[in-house]
Amino acid sequence: MEKKEIKRSSFTGSLGFVLATAGSAVGLGNLWRFPYLAAKNGGGVFLFIYVIMALTFGFALMTTEIAIGRKTKLSPIKAYSNINKKFGFLGIIASIVPLIIFPYYCIIGGWVMKYMTEFTIGNGMDTVAEGYFSGFITSNFSPIFWCAVFMGISALIVFIGVDKGIEKFSKVLMPALFVLILGIAIFTLTIKGPNGTALEGLKIYFIPDFSGMTVGKFFGILIDAASQIFYSMSIAMGIMITYGSYTPKETNLVKSVNQIEICDTGVAIIAGMIMIPTVFAFQGSEGIEASGPSLLFVSLPKVFEAMGFVGNFVGVAFFVLVAFAAITSSVSLFEAIISVAIDKFSWSRKKSCVIVLIISAVIAFLTCLGYNVFYFELTLPNGVKGQILDILDYLANNIIMPVVALLTCILIGWIAKPKSIIDEIKINGEKFRREKLYTVMIKFIAPVFLILIFAAPFFV
Repeated sequence: MEKKEIKRSSFTGSLGFVLATAGSAVGLGNLWRFPYLAAKNGGGVFLFIYVIMALTFGFALMTTEIAIGRKTKLSPIKAYSNINKKFGFLGIIASIVPLIIFPYYCIIGGWVMKYMTEFTIGNGMDTVAEGYFSGFITSNFSPIFWCAVFMGISALIVFIGVDKGIEKFSKVLMPALFVLILGIAIFTLTIKGPNGTALEGLKIYFIPDFSGMTVGKFFGILIDAASQIFYSMSIAMGIMITYGSYTPKETNLVKSVNQIEICDTGVAIIAGMIMIPTVFAFQGSEGIEASGPSLLFVSLPKVFEAMGFVGNFVGVAFFVLVAFAAITSSVSLFEAIISVAIDKFSWSRKKSCVIVLIISAVIAFLTCLGYNVFYFELTLPNGVKGQILDILDYLANNIIMPVVALLTCILIGWIAKPKSIIDEIKINGEKFRREKLYTVMIKFIAPVFLILIFAAPFFV
């Protein structure tokens, strides 16, 4: 019996593609992970290294994946075998990544929704109570409820479709996100706290401090920056291939990738401008260094409390911003899975959404229970003592995604050759000014960075 052919979805134009793809890239990686990594790694030093890597390493991998998608008009599970049949297995590996990430991303998204709601209804200052965050995530019902709300919103947008759902949603939410983040950044830079002004904290963020720098420390910063590229730019998750497959041939890929890079890196930098100087003003440099992953859910609410009356309004705006960014990224993760289901099983979009939603919900709810019913501690190779969520995160970000990226570099750099991607990029006669940089990155430099990521636990 022949499988029913499903008509492939498509963005209506370049603007929809750029905003949707930028929405995928701009997420919790920019607004949560980037600022605390910057704080951990000396502010300006990390910022300097990250920007260089985004414009080289990130650019090469993102360009490759988007071009593969547009060239093949297929989801990751079939796109790689279309390039070279011997690399069909890579499509399977790449397709697993969003299925791992989406459930736990919705859990964190649910945390954001919880905090956004608390600040919106005027209870934001309750979140600064000692043990509030740990009490929330270890409770049996609340984390599951908020995860379900967040996951349901993401699934609904994907259920509506690519052009009527994802594209229209991105055209509204992304401009709103940019306005919000700029407004909050401008306001926070006027703040003065007991430990100084936000502008003083800005110096820590922007000015590189190489004092005390060792080879091991520099190596650690390099690895953190490289791993952040994956998380922030949605690379090696199948997302860029999926969105590329929906992109019209008339779209200028060079221009589009440049715009996505600017959006993604710009939002990450501005997020750091909000968080690090603000925490410095109220808690000093020690507060920045001690925050780590708790920066978003523990340190910042305390800062909002210290602002007095205006703090709750700033908290509302900030958590709305984070929620917007988290939803645009979760939508892209869910869409990547749906695209695979449609291509692999010839299911309709509606059927794919329902089945994937059920599977993802089961994984997410079990992961939520990892903080209470199924609690255990396992020390991961990166030194983190983690539960189920941390294990899934490590598996995806530190193992599978670097493997996918490395094998993609080998496929395009040495087997299919860079020309196969360059020809796709220049199909409409566009000038590719970074063509030589692209070739060197995809063949030599990017693979070296990826091997260093694997080697990191042995040196850092």
